[in-house]
Amino acid sequence: MFKIGLFKPKCLSIDLGTVNTLIYLNGELVLDEPSVVAIRDEPGSIEKIVVAVGKEAKNMLGRTPGAIQAIRPMKDGVIADFSITKKMLQYFIRQVMKQGFFSPSPSILICVPCGATQVERRAIKESAVEAGAKEVFLIDEPIAAALGAGMDIGESAGNMVVDIGGGTTEIGIMSLNGIVYADSVRVAGDAFNESITKYVRREHQVIIGEVTAEKIKEEVGSAFKSSAIKEAKYVGRGVASGLPTEFIMTNAQTLDALREPLAAIIGAIRVALEQTPPELSSDIAESGVMLTGGGALLEGLSELIKTRTNLDVHIADNPLICVAHGANMALEMINKQQMAFVSAE
Repeated sequence: MFKIGLFKPKCLSIDLGTVNTLIYLNGELVLDEPSVVAIRDEPGSIEKIVVAVGKEAKNMLGRTPGAIQAIRPMKDGVIADFSITKKMLQYFIRQVMKQGFFSPSPSILICVPCGATQVERRAIKESAVEAGAKEVFLIDEPIAAALGAGMDIGESAGNMVVDIGGGTTEIGIMSLNGIVYADSVRVAGDAFNESITKYVRREHQVIIGEVTAEKIKEEVGSAFKSSAIKEAKYVGRGVASGLPTEFIMTNAQTLDALREPLAAIIGAIRVALEQTPPELSSDIAESGVMLTGGGALLEGLSELIKTRTNLDVHIADNPLICVAHGANMALEMINKQQMAFVSAE
């Protein structure tokens, strides 16, 4: 366990997400950028040159020439490309520190999926150390999400949080500042986009990219049957013609496209409830489920979960920043209450 005083000079809490990276510096949200890096292969060099990071790199997704690649180095909430993640972290940390090359080196708390292996946790920690951190601590995402959503996990009552991010859905049941049950399902926002892409190709004979799929999800996405009709026009590449082709997507079609990933998330929630001790189950029946993460904004998701579980469902006030905000809160609470939910391993 560490003393909070160590963090007073430079203290960062980072939500290193599959889709977005958020950073708090000494209690203030200072960075919210896409976890995207554009790289260029330099002839005769093993080292890849970073062309852009964050929003600028995201704008390049699907639009780069042959020599440049826009990639997301995080996959399913963990590091898929170690060297590029290190470069991305270096860039973001330098951006928020604004003191050249970290002077002094910051102490960093990073959120990790509860299902991350020891190897994956070590990779995240080493990446931060190589990016210039003095020391690195890890916190499980369900704990951070619950804190960020304003849940009182210190009581001897059961609390349930479902954090639907870009790469993973984190399900946690907590009591007395500890996790009673946790599961990390690698089905979340990215899986929604992939399902929409496959549906459009199958039903409309049109190929679309990740950016268009994301747009469809945000504009006409639906997780529950509704009498209201929403539709919008999009453009992709015709499978047969290879030419730009317009097509229309409705909320009913998007619901059809998302059935499989939504069923996987509902299944995981039901398993969590089945594994919960009876006393905590009665607490959750009374307090309900808290939804956090970008997936919480999918229209009709709370109604779907309520219908399938008979539980009240609450959406956090600002679901997109809950995990990062909760990590920041954890730093302030650890020394006061001797909490053991932060790991230095």
